[in-house]
Amino acid sequence: MNKTILFNFDVDKENNQIKVDRSFNAPVDLVWAAWTEADILDQWWAPKPWVTKTKTMDFREGGYWLYAMVSPENEEHWVRVDYIEISPEKYFSSYDGFCDSDGRPNTMLPRNKWENHFTSQGDDTLVSILLTFDTLEDLEKIISMGFKEGFTAGLENLDQYIASQFYLRKKNKPDNKARVSSYLNFPGNTEAAFLFYRAVFQTDFINGIQRFGDIPSDPDQPTVAEQVKDMILHIELPILGGHILMGTDAPKEFGMTVEKGNNMYINLEPESREEARRLFEELSVDGKVKMPLQDMFWGAYYGSLTDKYGVNWMINFQNK
Repeated sequence: MNKTILFNFDVDKENNQIKVDRSFNAPVDLVWAAWTEADILDQWWAPKPWVTKTKTMDFREGGYWLYAMVSPENEEHWVRVDYIEISPEKYFSSYDGFCDSDGRPNTMLPRNKWENHFTSQGDDTLVSILLTFDTLEDLEKIISMGFKEGFTAGLENLDQYIASQFYLRKKNKPDNKARVSSYLNFPGNTEAAFLFYRAVFQTDFINGIQRFGDIPSDPDQPTVAEQVKDMILHIELPILGGHILMGTDAPKEFGMTVEKGNNMYINLEPESREEARRLFEELSVDGKVKMPLQDMFWGAYYGSLTDKYGVNWMINFQNK
C-alpha cells in the first residue's frame, strides 16, 4: 500500500468539462464495486465530516441512485444519479444533479454528465472521469461550490478505507483455516467494553489493541482524523472453548451508525468460496440480505444478512 497515487484534476473551460485521473491501490473489480454499490459508497463518497445516506439505488442502465449528503447538523443535500450506459468493470456513464428527497430535479442548480473509465494496472486501478456541463456558467458554479475540494476528500476516504482493510487482512488471519467469531460494533466505547470482557474471561487480546491511528503511515494516503486515531480499528479476544470475540468502533466520521439490531453479528470465515456461497444461500432463505455476497474492494468475498429468526450473520472468505 505504499505505491504512488496518481491524481490529475483539469478544468477545460473551452469545452465545459472537468477531467480527473485517479489511481487506487486495489484491483479493478474491487474498485468497481466501491463505485457502484450503495453500502460501500455510503462509507466514502461524502467529504468528512459529512456522510452519504442512500435512499435507493438501482445500478443498471435506466436505473438511478438517490442519496443525500448529510452534515453533522443533519442538513441534507439530495442528489439523483441516472445511469445511462454500463460496461461492467470498464465503464459507466450517468447524469448527476441536485434534487429533493423524492428525486425531483432542482432546476436552479447545474446538472452534468459523468463518464467513468476503469483501467486495470495489475494490482492497481486507474479511474478516468470526464464531467461535461451544459454551459460554462454551470461548470464555474460547481467549482465555486467546492467540488474539487469535496471530491478530493471523498477519494481520500476511499484510500483510507482500502488501507485499513488490507492492513487488517494481512495482520489478523494469515491462512484459510475456518473459524467462527462474534463481531461487535460499538459507537466509540469498544475499548471499555473489551477491557471488561477481558477481566471477565481472564484471557488476553490476540495481537493486542489495533487503533485507527496504528495504520502504517504512507505519504500517499490521507492521515487519520485526530478524533478517530484512538478508536479501536479491530480487537480480538478468546473467550470460551476457543471462541473469538471481535469488535470495532464505528466512527460517524466514516459514515457509520451503530443502532440496535446492527451491533452484533455471528462472523463465519469458511475455507472456500464454495462453502461461503452455500452458507450464505441457505442462511438467507426467508431472511433479509443486507449486503449480497460479492468480492469486496478490501479483498474478501463477503456478505451479510439477517436470517428468518432475526439473527445477524457475516460470511467472510479471504483467499490467502
